[in-house]
Amino acid sequence: MSGITAFVYSENYLKYFLGEEHPFQQIRSKLTLELLKKLNAFDSKAKIFEGRRASEEELELVHSKDYINFVKEMSKKGYGYLDYGDTPAKKGIFEGACYVVGGTLKGCELIMEKEASHAFNFSGGLHHALPNSASGFCVFNDIAIGVRYLQKNYGLEKIAIVDIDAHHSDGVQKIFYSEPILKISFHRIGIFPGSGYIEEIGEDKGKGYSVNIPLPAGTFDEAFMYAFDEVVLPLIEKYEPEILINQFGIDAHFKDYLVDLSLTSKAYEEIAERMHKLAHKICKGKYLILGGGGYNIEKTVNCWALAFLKISQVKVNEEKVEELRDKEEVEKDERIFEIVKENVEKIKEVIFPFHKL
Repeated sequence: MSGITAFVYSENYLKYFLGEEHPFQQIRSKLTLELLKKLNAFDSKAKIFEGRRASEEELELVHSKDYINFVKEMSKKGYGYLDYGDTPAKKGIFEGACYVVGGTLKGCELIMEKEASHAFNFSGGLHHALPNSASGFCVFNDIAIGVRYLQKNYGLEKIAIVDIDAHHSDGVQKIFYSEPILKISFHRIGIFPGSGYIEEIGEDKGKGYSVNIPLPAGTFDEAFMYAFDEVVLPLIEKYEPEILINQFGIDAHFKDYLVDLSLTSKAYEEIAERMHKLAHKICKGKYLILGGGGYNIEKTVNCWALAFLKISQVKVNEEKVEELRDKEEVEKDERIFEIVKENVEKIKEVIFPFHKL
């Protein structure tokens, strides 16, 4: 294994544009790259790799031909919606979406062909898209396509996905609901997409492999990390995946305006550190990190940069790094922690027996 951490980027990501006023802005990936460059974060241990475009055949690993053709036609028209009203059909969106998926596939290739140990594609992580429809700002489900690509091209069987986005990873869950692909989703309960309850555990061969960790409003760092340590760590160690995929959405941040959760940069650094250690302990460092939600652009960029630095272990000016960290205190209601603890116990009762834990 190379020991290199890859930052996969393409200017074509910017063609995934949903409008000036739309909450989802792909510029975040470019701004993260620019920030890391300013910090001199790229050296022999961390390198920039050019993304590529996914082919239609690769899209068909998950999506129907009819839906792909629908996106192509709507992309040419440049108006209307790809779903019920969240995902606009702007001109060029098809090409942009193909590059977003291609960035994730490039990350898979770099890792599996040992050009990098870890790979970031912050344009990806679009976990809501379904085989026949867009959903929640997501055109194509690059996570699911990545899993299918790893299965088809590299023969992987045990793949684990840890999703820390504030919204439930419903598209990924539905696509692999009856398969033993370990899917762990943290999310605020009771908001879009309205799913992600503890009882949604999978079916058939996938029973016990859909793990949902619902979070109450106001969940703060310590409560989140408690759930992470109690649920994610033992499940990943028991499952022994061949690769870890981490959807690293930042919309659980206390400054995000779409979701009422209360994480700070400290939690995101701790998650990155734990996942990095798990990857080296369990699957020889194979670790793919994707983007996702994050609607406060400044906080999203800062947290992604901090995660990249933590995982790549590149040494940069610590004073400049400190400037990226949150300084404000977040209100911590112990009743919230108790709810999280209760949910963790329910998850253990429902999920752990399937894994003999």
